[in-house]
Amino acid sequence: MNDIVFRDAVEADLPVIVAIYNATIPGRGVTADLESVSVESRLAWFHAHNAERRPLWVAESASQIVGWLSFSDFYGRPAYGASVEVSVYLAESVRRQGLGRTLLERAIALAPGFGIKTLLGFIFGHNEPSLQLFERHGFTRWGTLPRVASMDDIERDLVIVGLRLGEPHVRVVVGAA
Repeated sequence: MNDIVFRDAVEADLPVIVAIYNATIPGRGVTADLESVSVESRLAWFHAHNAERRPLWVAESASQIVGWLSFSDFYGRPAYGASVEVSVYLAESVRRQGLGRTLLERAIALAPGFGIKTLLGFIFGHNEPSLQLFERHGFTRWGTLPRVASMDDIERDLVIVGLRLGEPHVRVVVGAA
């Protein structure tokens, strides 16, 4: 994925951001939303992001948005201001091609410049590809909330992964010799 351009999202990108998000809902592996969300319902979320503190980046290939990454406030209270939830969403056409890795590497590298010390991920326990992606980048499992989500009458665990920035950590590269 060499032809990818990253930039701050603008409001005109929101329909594509929402479409990428909505495309993940039927698979029941990425989000706890059970029905598609509207662009209007995501406006407040969009405006909670800004280039100075809580970026929302889009990834473009051939001038088309194919993925996005956001830093969102964790728990919304001032004492948690240096901790963020990182979310990565990719269009179906670009999954398993390294874009998720590239976005996560960008997030890890640039987060300190936003005053971020802790990155958090909230990943369903059955979403092995996402868990492996985050773990390959130094995130460790900080907790599991057992059976907290119910989707299609199946209860699912939520795994909390975290990475403290600027502290030594063991980086595991799957498949490396």
